[in-house]
Amino acid sequence: MHRNKLDTMIGCASIPMSHNGVTSGDAAASIWRQLSASHMAPIQYQVQPRLPLPVERLDSALDVEPPALIKGYLRLGAQVLGAPAWDPDFNTADLPMLMRIDDLPARYRKHFLGA
Repeated sequence: MHRNKLDTMIGCASIPMSHNGVTSGDAAASIWRQLSASHMAPIQYQVQPRLPLPVERLDSALDVEPPALIKGYLRLGAQVLGAPAWDPDFNTADLPMLMRIDDLPARYRKHFLGA
């Protein structure tokens, strides 16, 4: 990002439909519930999935850890842009994520940017 003079990265982070022994999307619904309460981007950046994971029909009360990649993104200051989309080709729930250089915590800013 820094080398290419980019200040914002947008992408998705996947949650397998079978994650930590939980199947049928319940883990993804539970992770969405947890992250939507604590890591949502401001409303002007939020998005809606074209093919939403039907979280309202899934068990979202499970105590499930997010995948390592998502946890890493969150440590770097990333935010969730909206509800998970279902990707039937890969059988995953994809969370849209936003990461801005300005949101990097100081220790990561120093580590990655030397600033």
